[in-house]
Amino acid sequence: MSETESPPRNELGAQHTGSLSRRMMLIAAGWITVLLLLGGVALDRTLVGLVTRNFDNQLGYMLTAMIGSAEVGPDGEVFFNRPLGDQRFLEPSSGLYWQISGTGHEDFPSRSLWDRSLKVQGGHIDTAPHTYDSDQFAGEPLRIMERSIVLPGSETKWWFTVAESRKELDDQIRRIRSILGWSFVVLGLGLFLMAMAQTWYGLGPLRRVRLAIQRMRAAGANRVTEPLPLEVQPLVQELNALLAHSERQAEEARTHAGNLAHALKTPLTVVMNAATAHAADLPETVIREAAVMRRQVDHHLARARAVGRRAAGQARANVSESVEAVLRAVTRLYDKARFDLDGKRDAQVAIERQDLDEILGNLIENAAKYGGGSVFVTIDPTAEAEWCEVWVEDDGMGIPEQERTRIFDRGARLDTGKPGTGLGLAIVRDVAEIYGGSVSLDESEDLGGLLVKLRLPRVKGQK
Repeated sequence: MSETESPPRNELGAQHTGSLSRRMMLIAAGWITVLLLLGGVALDRTLVGLVTRNFDNQLGYMLTAMIGSAEVGPDGEVFFNRPLGDQRFLEPSSGLYWQISGTGHEDFPSRSLWDRSLKVQGGHIDTAPHTYDSDQFAGEPLRIMERSIVLPGSETKWWFTVAESRKELDDQIRRIRSILGWSFVVLGLGLFLMAMAQTWYGLGPLRRVRLAIQRMRAAGANRVTEPLPLEVQPLVQELNALLAHSERQAEEARTHAGNLAHALKTPLTVVMNAATAHAADLPETVIREAAVMRRQVDHHLARARAVGRRAAGQARANVSESVEAVLRAVTRLYDKARFDLDGKRDAQVAIERQDLDEILGNLIENAAKYGGGSVFVTIDPTAEAEWCEVWVEDDGMGIPEQERTRIFDRGARLDTGKPGTGLGLAIVRDVAEIYGGSVSLDESEDLGGLLVKLRLPRVKGQK
């Protein structure tokens, strides 16, 4: 595939990289072929070697019998004191031959050679039998074994040679190779069919997952509940988790839309009634109710943004950097307040930086606004394994314990003498819960005012 070509696409437009079954079958076929070839070559060499050695052993027995039966006559010629046992030595062109050659003497051949003679590889001394192949007889390849011997009573170096036609040996080798070839072909086909069956059976759970997803679309099911093998179960768990996540997002979207519609319904009704009645305070009513609607829209937009960022992927933010950025901004608004920061400067939480800034901005600004002038921020005082806490303390009047739950309601305010919308803590709670965190209120032991404990999930892998 060239660089300009794109991977194939299915009917829905999703890219794919080919068939998994085909990959597995190609790998299996490749390994089966390689292993059968290596095994076949090794087995062929072993069997051919065994047959050849057995053939050579027969020649060796004959050569030993020749040497053991040979004597030197009075005129210096070699003769056998007893005949050799194999009848083929007496039959012309029988395929089994012997010959004794010596320097200065005529060759002493077997009758089976008739008018031919064996070409001896002289000029050297073979203290052990020497075996080789020869094509000296046209149409009759030979297997020859020879050895040089000095017989007792003679100073002549004699070459004892025995030869046998390779026809029987070559026929045995061809039969062996034919049997091996067909056996390995059948074995290869059987292994390949087994690999196909294994691939089909092994990938069966993936087909069942696909069918389960099809049934989900057709029947409206929301989970894959069919029991599957251990190797596929994590995939199904992640799929079910993704479906649950999508359901939560859809439910949160419906909830946001319903809450926003409910929150805007009353102000719109008030404005509509005032406009219909031509009320004298219509401008003031419109301004007041528009401010209420704007607060509600801001609140729900903050939640919607947090949900969208959470679904985007691996969010992370450095708590210390976010706190310092918020303190720089809040210090300009409350220049007479004193701000202190302590704790771990490298703590990271699994939340988008913009949402963390919004949460900390609400908490620190509330501490500066309602406190007595001192704000103390502590990062990760508990150092839990999976959670990071941020404590925001002030030296104000605090919040009574019976009011600490109600204060998180939208629009709830205890001090109405100072400007505010009553949505700060509600936004903090909602955004923190979207990321799996929480926020709680307590009494500060050091400053005596309110202690806000913000708990957020730590980035995975960080201690």
